[in-house]
Amino acid sequence: MMTQPITPAEAQAALRTVDRERLRVIENVDLPTWYWWGLALGWIALGAIADLKHGWLTLVATLVFGAVHSAVAPHVVDGRHGSERLRVGRDVVGKEVARLVAAGLVALAGLTIAASLAAGADGAHHPVTMASVLVAVIIVLGGPRLLVYARRRLARRSGR
Repeated sequence: MMTQPITPAEAQAALRTVDRERLRVIENVDLPTWYWWGLALGWIALGAIADLKHGWLTLVATLVFGAVHSAVAPHVVDGRHGSERLRVGRDVVGKEVARLVAAGLVALAGLTIAASLAAGADGAHHPVTMASVLVAVIIVLGGPRLLVYARRRLARRSGR
């Protein structure tokens, strides 16, 4: 059976369709909203526990927070589970989203330390809690913005 050759115009139209659909898939790269809220609430709880000034309790709470996050994060921070309708392929996302989230968490830990030291130096009674609330707001508002940035990067990378 012989088929007719594809014209250059048909090939270009097919490639445009593939690119458009790939971008549609990239728009589904996201993290569940509950992840950001859970992280923010855990961050505040950890800050409040630290302000109790019981080193052993802070240590245990930090280990529990880390263990829970370590158990949950691998299943959601890859960005592949933002939609109930579509699971984005690993080849589309790669490790980009996980790296951005990890870098953001390290930066937020540094911000928590700096803000709590500044609040403590200013005489605040609960400096770590105050700093943790600030960071929690950044997590809830900034987490989704981080994913917008990640999608833009993925779209640019996909256009190569």
